[in-house]
Parts: sequence; C-alpha cells; structure tokens
Amino acid sequence: MGEWTRVLQLRSNKFSGNIPPQICQISSLIVLDFSNNSLSGSIPKCLNNISAMVASDKWHNDEYGSLDYNHDYGLYLENLMLMTKGRESEYTKNLEYLRTIDLSSNNLSGSIPTEIFLLPKLQSLDLSQNHLIGKISKDIGSMKSLESLDLSRNHLFGEIPSSMSNLSFLSYLNLSYNHFSGAIPLGTQLQSFDALNYIGNPQLCGDPLPKTCVSLNGTPVGKNDDDYGNPSFYMGMGVGFAAGFWVVFGVFFFNQTWRHVYFRFLDDMKDWVYVTTVLKVNRFLQNLRSCNFCK
Repeated sequence: MGEWTRVLQLRSNKFSGNIPPQICQISSLIVLDFSNNSLSGSIPKCLNNISAMVASDKWHNDEYGSLDYNHDYGLYLENLMLMTKGRESEYTKNLEYLRTIDLSSNNLSGSIPTEIFLLPKLQSLDLSQNHLIGKISKDIGSMKSLESLDLSRNHLFGEIPSSMSNLSFLSYLNLSYNHFSGAIPLGTQLQSFDALNYIGNPQLCGDPLPKTCVSLNGTPVGKNDDDYGNPSFYMGMGVGFAAGFWVVFGVFFFNQTWRHVYFRFLDDMKDWVYVTTVLKVNRFLQNLRSCNFCK
C-alpha cells in the first residue's frame, strides 16, 4: 500500500478486527471504504492526517503525472461503484473530485473521534449501522464541503450541534434511530430534510418532526407567553374581563350619584339616537317624493 494510494475499497468482505491506524499514513487517500464487514474496535483518531481530505491537492502534476494513466490501478478507477447520499453511484472521471469515508455496517464502537470532523474537504461520511456512542462534535460545522452524512442506527445521544446548520452543501442527512434529544437547530438546511431522516429519536423535536419543542415553563419554543395559541393567554383574558366588569358594576352599585348620572346618560343617548333616526328617515322620504315628482 503505497504513499500515493488514492482508493482503498475493501467493502463487502469478511474482515474482522480493528481498523489499522497505518491507514492514516496514506496522505493521498481520497476514498476509504471498509463498509459491510465485521470490523470492531474504535475509529482511528488520526484520520485528520490524511492530507488529501484536509486540503486540496492536484491529481495532475509534473512529478507524478496523471493518476489515470501512470498507476497500475488506473483502469480500475474507470468504473468505481460507491455508496453516497443513500444510493450506489458509479464514478469514473469525476472520481477526482470526491472525498469519502464509508465505515458503515460493521461492529465499530466507542465515540466518533473529533479528528474526523476536522476534514474540511470530506464530502461523504457514512458511519451508519455500528455501535457508536457519544455526541456529535460541534466541530462538524467546519466540514464546509460535506454533502452526505449518515450516522443512522447507532447509539449516539445529546443535542444536534447548532453548527450543522452551517453545512450549506449538505444534500443528504440521516440521523435516524439514535438517542438524540432537544430541538433540531433552526436553519433552512436541516429543516429541508424529511422527518424520516430523524425518526427513531423519541426525545428529538422541532421541524420537520411533528413533535413541538417545549421550554421549561411549558411554552412552545419560538412562541411568547402572550401568544394566541397559549392557553394561559385565554385564562388571563378571562380573569381580566371579570375583574374589569366587577370594578365598573361595583362603582354603580355602591355609588348612587354615579348610578343616576349613568342612567341619565343612557336616557339622553336613547333620545339622541331616536331623534337622529327620525330626522334621517323623514329626509330620505322627502327626497324620494321629490324624485317621484320629477318623473
């Protein structure tokens, strides 16, 4: 396995044991695919040493020439099948633009190393169907090139880092069947995925899930206490109406002078409305007779 190995695809075999840390010494590696085996142990913490996944490198240079033609496995790269974005895709010439790690469907345990989230050029990461535990590092927000992330069917827990909303190129996400909790971070990116991509996390809430997040005081997240959808709003409105009614009624009931003034005012208003209505009706009838006479 040379220093200039680009593709290491050993999926769908019967490999067991730990992932050797020596793979971190392959600085030119752009495809690491150990999926569908029986590998165990933890994920190596040195993956950020793979410089091809950290910084851009050129496939063509004066010293080594073209990968497609100057290496014995060049013809193999003409037809490479990889699982990305939840489906199997064929990569030929466009492989040079891909950076992917697929360790899915194994028996890997332990937490996801923070170092794996320090690969800014990584485009596809699939760690699904393992026995991984722990939280997603907030450093995931620095993976600016990430397009596909599958962490489904593990034992991950904690909140989804808010920095994930910064992954503007993320077009495939699957966090289903873990133990995530709290609110899904707000952002057009994370809310654009289907609810099925978050299913199997009973303590998770917020769009696009049907479960609404509730704060410690029982208020739905994103709403104020005086929101019309809050039952306490209607309770407060009812109490305020009752208190106002009894204040006004109590004044009229216990103060005779105010009571007389009030009823006198009502009588005057009644007379004013009556007189105004009669005058307007008479004026209307006169206008109507005048129109009939003109005809």
